[in-house]
Amino acid sequence: MIDVPHNNVTIAKRCDPIPIEVVVRGYLTGHAWREYKTGKRELCGASMPAGMIENQAFPEPILTPATKAEEGHDEDISPREILSSGIVEKNLWSQIEEKAFALFERGSKIAEDQGLILVDTKYEFGLWNGELTLIDEVHTSDSSRYFYSEGYERRLENGEPQKQLSKEFLREWLMEKGFRGLEGQKVPTLPDSFRWSVYKRYKELYEVLTGDTFMPADTSDFDRKLEGILMQYV
Repeated sequence: MIDVPHNNVTIAKRCDPIPIEVVVRGYLTGHAWREYKTGKRELCGASMPAGMIENQAFPEPILTPATKAEEGHDEDISPREILSSGIVEKNLWSQIEEKAFALFERGSKIAEDQGLILVDTKYEFGLWNGELTLIDEVHTSDSSRYFYSEGYERRLENGEPQKQLSKEFLREWLMEKGFRGLEGQKVPTLPDSFRWSVYKRYKELYEVLTGDTFMPADTSDFDRKLEGILMQYV
């Protein structure tokens, strides 16, 4: 990303994407917890200790990559499989792992300062003239899950759901309606009341994480404005 001249416009470098979603998990929740409940103690080659409970922190963050599918679902993949299949060569993968954990550490510190816990997140990387480059959004609610720090330990001890900011509630709502993104399934219609709740969750995360008040951008007459915006970069 080079510049954001308008809320609906991103000026960016065109990179060659690396077809792997790099997921870093600091806590046993979401997909990891669903796998753990089935008895699995390894996810994408990463060990998950026995005796853990839902939403508990791992001793150290783990990296659980997934293939970046052009169609259908992304699929879990281990670093060993990434290297053996030749998707990424060894030195580049070492860089990716190093950068992913460093980004997660940085994001966790930013979240901590705002009273949040960065639970898990995914990163996407590409190459710009051969240089490893972070692409796609980073630490947003489209790619990340957050818990509120306040009350986390109490809720964990009592087996209560964590107060969180993420899109997991949308995923859970769809699964409750029987939709899992499988071939032939039709996405259920989201009622306006639920769509509004999605907006409020994203607004809340923006304001808590940044400390700023969210103000929607004026998109009236946007097509005309867009031409003027882009002319600055021609």
